[in-house]
Amino acid sequence: TAAVEIRTLYEDFGRMAEAVDRRSRYLRDFAAAVSHEFKTPLAGIQGAVELLQDHGDDMEAEQRSRFLGNIDSDARRLSDLVTRLLDLVRADMARPEAGAAVALQPVAARVADALKGDLAITVDLPADLPQVAVPGASLEMALTILLENSRQVGASEVVITTRIEADQVRLFVTDNGPGVAAGDVERIFEPFFTTRRSEGGAGLGLSIARSLLRANRADLELATSATGAIFQIVLPRVQA
Repeated sequence: TAAVEIRTLYEDFGRMAEAVDRRSRYLRDFAAAVSHEFKTPLAGIQGAVELLQDHGDDMEAEQRSRFLGNIDSDARRLSDLVTRLLDLVRADMARPEAGAAVALQPVAARVADALKGDLAITVDLPADLPQVAVPGASLEMALTILLENSRQVGASEVVITTRIEADQVRLFVTDNGPGVAAGDVERIFEPFFTTRRSEGGAGLGLSIARSLLRANRADLELATSATGAIFQIVLPRVQA
């Protein structure tokens, strides 16, 4: 009995050490990425300020306006980045909400109504869907991130559908955009990975959405598609 207990304790310590090592690598990589993301706009602000300080009196109004605009743009990028980082930290620290029971159709309809405009959103969900054990706020944020991503990559239509399984519900968000390049499939959920950096993208949206869902035993995955992009949210059903 003692030998079995010692072996079990040894295995538990091994798993704990692996978890600590993974977390340590994550924090190291995360810190390096945050540093890199902050350095670019900070360098832009510092350079523009130095030019204005040294040559501001000799500049034409149009030149001063351009440099001030660059400062404003970089400052807004830093502000947006801080907001997104706080969202990611909250998502990483989220804990399962006991007793969560949410109807999917009203949540999806609410998000679609809030984002309608140049993006045509079709919510094709039956009213008698089983409830899912995920907080409504987490589901709303995940759907909002996916729909906003579709809009930003140039999609004009999004369809939200579902498939009911024995112990879970799969929610599919399908758009008619350019899809995800084969070389990016393995990286799209990495923090700070983005193909829209020149347009101000921070690359944190999908990381935030996945972390929020995983905190409640749900998940976010990219499904294989011939055209466009299909993301699926895997949601645990409320058990009777």
